[in-house]
Amino acid sequence: MSIYEEIEIEDMKYDEDDLSYTYPCPCGDRFRITLEELWDGEDIAKCPSCTLQILVIYEENDLPPLPQDLEA
Repeated sequence: MSIYEEIEIEDMKYDEDDLSYTYPCPCGDRFRITLEELWDGEDIAKCPSCTLQILVIYEENDLPPLPQDLEA
């Protein structure tokens, strides 16, 4: 797996309505990873428009709480 860049979660934009983090991709779209994916231990944000991926650097205790209706 090829990683385009490593990004600190603090540098990403959090969307409270969508419960996801995004970051600009060089192709013009945005890398995206959901809060649920992050709580599940995922750390790769993908761009839906190209093949680039970024590694998201974060610690679980820095994440917003997962809404109860999404908890397993």
